[in-house]
Amino acid sequence: MQLKGAEIVIECLKEQNVDTVFGYPGGAILNVYDELYKHQDEITHILTSHEQGASHAADGYARATGKVGVCFATSGPGATNLVTGIATAYMDSIPIVAITCNVGLSLLGRDSFQEIDIAGVVMPITKYSFIVKDVTELADTLRRAFQIAMSGRPGPVLVDITKDVTANVTEFEKVEPKKIERVTKTIKEKDIESAIELINNSKKPYIFVGGGVILSEASKELAEFVRKVHAPVTDTLMGKGAFDGENELYTGMLGMHGAKYANLGVTQCDLLITIGARFSDRVTGNTKSFARNAKILQIDVDPAEINKNVMTHTSIVGDIKEVLIRLNEKIDNLNHEEWVSHIMELKTKHPLKYNDTGLTGPYIIEQLYKLTNGDAIISTEVGQHQMWAAQFYKYKHPRTFLTSGGLGTMGYGLGASIGAKVACPEKTVINVAGDGCFRMNMNEIATATRYNIPIIQVIVNNHVLGMVRQWQTLFYEKRYSHTILNDAVDFVKLAEAMGAEGIRVTKKEEFAKAFERALTLNKPVVIDCQIDADEKVWPMVAPNGAIEEAFSEEDLKSKN
Repeated sequence: MQLKGAEIVIECLKEQNVDTVFGYPGGAILNVYDELYKHQDEITHILTSHEQGASHAADGYARATGKVGVCFATSGPGATNLVTGIATAYMDSIPIVAITCNVGLSLLGRDSFQEIDIAGVVMPITKYSFIVKDVTELADTLRRAFQIAMSGRPGPVLVDITKDVTANVTEFEKVEPKKIERVTKTIKEKDIESAIELINNSKKPYIFVGGGVILSEASKELAEFVRKVHAPVTDTLMGKGAFDGENELYTGMLGMHGAKYANLGVTQCDLLITIGARFSDRVTGNTKSFARNAKILQIDVDPAEINKNVMTHTSIVGDIKEVLIRLNEKIDNLNHEEWVSHIMELKTKHPLKYNDTGLTGPYIIEQLYKLTNGDAIISTEVGQHQMWAAQFYKYKHPRTFLTSGGLGTMGYGLGASIGAKVACPEKTVINVAGDGCFRMNMNEIATATRYNIPIIQVIVNNHVLGMVRQWQTLFYEKRYSHTILNDAVDFVKLAEAMGAEGIRVTKKEEFAKAFERALTLNKPVVIDCQIDADEKVWPMVAPNGAIEEAFSEEDLKSKN
């Protein structure tokens, strides 16, 4: 059948079973929006307050579901406003397809109004970027975009379409989407055998889990692998929920703000089994001392990650779910009771703790965990509150912790929470933010109220840029250069002005009541929690320090 380019865009989205798009219209993309209007009973469109919010919402939708998130923007500034969200998804391997429209083909390269080479701009932060100048190529390009976004190591893809292509007509035939094949050809039997030999010979194995396990939908296989190997488990920020945080073998997060007992355990182990993690600098600290007593087995779908940051002894390249299935078939049940008991003793000796005399970030997160029974989807911004959310909420399931790990994007979480709540309306969705982060994209509260998306926004409000202030305190002799936010902004009034419910909490005993009320309102709620400006995230590893040198507040006081 003969269709216009704009019609083809919508038909291709329907082919890919897209049910939700986040975006913001403009002149160059008007033809697509006009066609979308005719299909609003099939595809829901969420008009965000800013294009960056749309890209983060698409990202949150993808993380919460495992499906491709989709966002729209017009040319020029509309397209460039997506860049931070695209980069966020790229760093964390999140599948999104960003569809932008550009000026007409005859106007390209002439510095036309709102013209930008967005395909070129995003080239370093996408798996692939396209510009479609011929309507006959549009459908196949869109199909390729979805395939690329989901294949192998997932990631974002951008498709830019000239405006005349959206108006031009060509023949269109519906095509069933190709099945996404798991990467298995790279899994070598000799690598499997080498891995099994390392595992069988290990007396003190430690299992280190990253976001790749979640992306591969391999949590069930991981749980069986952990049971068979009988080893303690630590994770990255991105790996939260890949392994049940309530399991007795779980030992918390690794790295700069990881649990001290996990850092010590990885330093003492003789085999570090790394599954779907990329050895980020925030995890390893000084790489020369990282896991220096251990042989390292790394399992990853991306061969570029092998030996990139840390040298391995054996590696397996391939889809993590498939690799774990093959390993589980060949591994006998092992027993490392003495080693596990030792790690549990370290856990008792070096517990995560905090000052419980007043309202604090860790207390707020612990209360969220108790009041939701660990069954909520938690999104975060970036900073101290993010680390507390990783430390003190026990994530039982994958796709329940949404955070910007690689890029560290302040302003990410609110948009992501909207995307997650649209995707999972039956789940309680909470965005945890610092006051500095909340300011970045707080206009998305208006998006939540426009569509009555009942997210709960918890602001851990210390009136400073908390994590930067923490570094200034510890490493810059308390020179608080431009990190104090103690001004006249009232987040409760702001929430009410945007149509949300605003609640202020200043004492411990007020928080549970405020949160329980938020659960009953079935509307967007902002809870402004006032905490002390000098609350810190403990433990901490100094920059380029060894992870076993993680220090607590008590350690710091004992040195002074």
